[in-house]
Parts: sequence; C-alpha cells; structure tokens
Amino acid sequence: MAAKGIKCVKGVRDIFPPEIDIWKFIENIWEETFSLYGFKEIRVPIFEYTNLFQRGIGESTDIVEKEMYTFTDKSGNSITLRPEGTASVVRAYVEHNLNKESPFNKFYYIGPMFRYERPQKGRYRQFYQIGVEVFDDNSPEIEVETLEMVNFALKKLGFSKYELNVNSIGCPECRPNFIKILKEKLNENKEKLCDDCKRRIDTNPLRVLDCKKESCKTVINEMPKITEYLCEDCKKHHLRLLKLLKGRKINYVENPLLVRGLDYYVRTTFEVVVENLGAQNAILGGGRYDGLVKELGGPDISGFGFALGLDRMVIALNENIKNSFQKNPDFYLAYFGENVIDYSFSILEKFREKGISVYTNFKGRSFKSHLRLANRLNSKFVILIGEDEVKNNKIIVKNMKEGTQREIKFDDLNSFLDEISKEN
Repeated sequence: MAAKGIKCVKGVRDIFPPEIDIWKFIENIWEETFSLYGFKEIRVPIFEYTNLFQRGIGESTDIVEKEMYTFTDKSGNSITLRPEGTASVVRAYVEHNLNKESPFNKFYYIGPMFRYERPQKGRYRQFYQIGVEVFDDNSPEIEVETLEMVNFALKKLGFSKYELNVNSIGCPECRPNFIKILKEKLNENKEKLCDDCKRRIDTNPLRVLDCKKESCKTVINEMPKITEYLCEDCKKHHLRLLKLLKGRKINYVENPLLVRGLDYYVRTTFEVVVENLGAQNAILGGGRYDGLVKELGGPDISGFGFALGLDRMVIALNENIKNSFQKNPDFYLAYFGENVIDYSFSILEKFREKGISVYTNFKGRSFKSHLRLANRLNSKFVILIGEDEVKNNKIIVKNMKEGTQREIKFDDLNSFLDEISKEN
C-alpha cells in the first residue's frame, strides 16, 4: 500500500521553477567570473570520514560539537555529511598531490552542505554553497584580487547595497597572548554571558566575539580588540591588505569582532553582509587558512578562500531581478483532429532546432481549452494545426497579444523561424 502524507524532512526543501532559474543565473555568473580569474572546478564527495572535519574545522567549534550529520557505515567507519567545503578540497589537494600534478592552484566548487541547525530565513539543514580555494600564495595581493572578484560578480548579479567586513585574527605566534587576555576579561564578565559563551571561554574564546545574542553584545563590545595584539608580520600583512583595498577602490569596514566560526582561519577574515536577510545577513565569507594543508598531511603551504550561501543569495537578490525569471514558452502548439500528431511533432522539432521554446499538451483538449492553457503560460504565439493544415502542408500562427494570425507554408518555416530568432 502506498505511503500517504510523506513530507520533506525538517530543515530541507524542494526548489521549483521559476526559482531554480534564479539559482542557475547565480551559478552561471559565478562560474563565468571564476573563469576570468583563473579558477578551475573541483568536485569532492558529499560525505567524508568524520575525523577530516574534526581535525580540519576544530573539535571545539559549534559545527563539530553540535551540527554535523554523522553516522556509522556498514564497515563500522564514522562518516559525516560535509558541513563545509574547504576541508574536503584540502583533503583532495593533499591526497592527489595536486600541488605537483596541476599548474592550477585556484579551485572552485558548487554543491550541497549539511548542518543540523535551527531552520530560519536563509538557514537550512541542507544548504548550498559556492566556494573557492587558492593554494600556495600567502600574499595580501591574492586576497585583494579575490575580493575584487567578489565585487565583480556581485555587481554582475545586480547587488548594489552590501558591505564588506574585514579583520585580522593573527597567527599562532601572536594569537595565544590575545586569547590569554581575552579569557581574563571574559571571566570577569562571565555571569553576563549566555550559557554557550560561558562554555566557550575555556574551549574557544574567540567564538564569544561572534555571538549574536543581545545579552552578550554589551560585554563583547568592551573586550580588547585582536588587531591591537598582532605581531609585526601580521600587522604588516593586514596594513598592506587595507592599503591595496583602498588603492583598488574596494569599499570595506574594519570589524575587529569578525572571527568566523572555524578554527583553521589565520590572519585575514572577511564577510559580505546585506540588509534584507534579518539576523542571518552574511551571504559570503572566508579568509586565510595557512597551516590547514599541513595539518591534513600535506606540505606546509598557505591557503585562502571563501564560500557563499546560494540559498541566502537567492533571497537577497533584488525583487525586480527575481521577477524577470518567470520564463514562459514563446510558442504554444495546439493541435486538433485524428491524424495530426506526426505532423505536429515535426513542427515542434523545427522550432526547437532553432532554439525557440515551444510547449504543447498531449491530453485531449478542445480549441478553447488549448487557448486557455496558452494564456495561462503567457505564450506570445499559438501554432494552430488541424487536419486542413496537415493536408495543405502549412501552419497557422496566432499572435496572442495583437489577436492577428498568419498562414505559413511548411517550406517557408525556416525563414519564419529565422525571423523570430532575430526578433528575440
């Protein structure tokens, strides 16, 4: 007996037309942009051994502690659906010695990620990301070029109001001293913090700075700023980054509280935020992760990248742009009679060979119901085919907006289609 009432799992969703066309538009713009900047696509598995994310992301992060979808497979291995893309790309880079085999150290990926979070606007348990990773270049210049690429793509997508936040979170040389001072200050104000932040004081104090709860923000604003404790190398790197951003006329805001949620980040971190997403207002973020490649068994080379949330980017797109994706067929073919189907198929083929969209409905319909459906689909033209049209090797094309119609011989069809293609 067939199951009844089965619904989507909480926190995931189906994506239908015309929204899916917006997704493809976004993906195409980013892929075209990546090509201009020398990035090549990489595809990695949706699931990995759990210890990849434990080592790569950090065992004390919220992602690893609370949010991963982890299970034991039939061989007894602990497997996790990927919660983010960087660790998987680095694992692939190391495993296949891509630093030696490929001249390209700039990669991008597109695909689903999985985190067990509380669903809300722009946040899902299966969500989609586009990300980039750059290996073996530790310069501020590559960071600026990547941020320039972000600006380039966002403008092509139609974003006009967004804010780039940047920060430096230091390195293993200077960060421990800051963390020691931060922990002291946080402990002095511990009772004012939420339960999660109280726990983070000992496990991951930097993450306290990223807390979005109002009860913690007052305390956080009084905390020391990490940029005041940078070593000379980190300070030099950060100042060079800011100088280059100004030189390239890339607007930015220095945000000393921007630490991101992953342990592998060092030095530069950044986010792009927009206005119309509520609390989850970041559509893109990333930073430098020098040391991660070595941590996962590779050579001691640098890494830098970002990921953007496709779900949030779709929501954030201007409503006018969204409305333009309501795609409808240019032509609707209405056929009548017993012996017209083969001829109708040949007409459909002619239109599609010329790249002109055409739709028909094979369910037996009356003339009026065909026209009603064509109107619902907003078709510009209706092709009328009956037994008389088949007998005389022609079609009738009705202009739905003007209410006019014209007769076209089959032999003249290619000329008519070329004419239509030029108009479109």
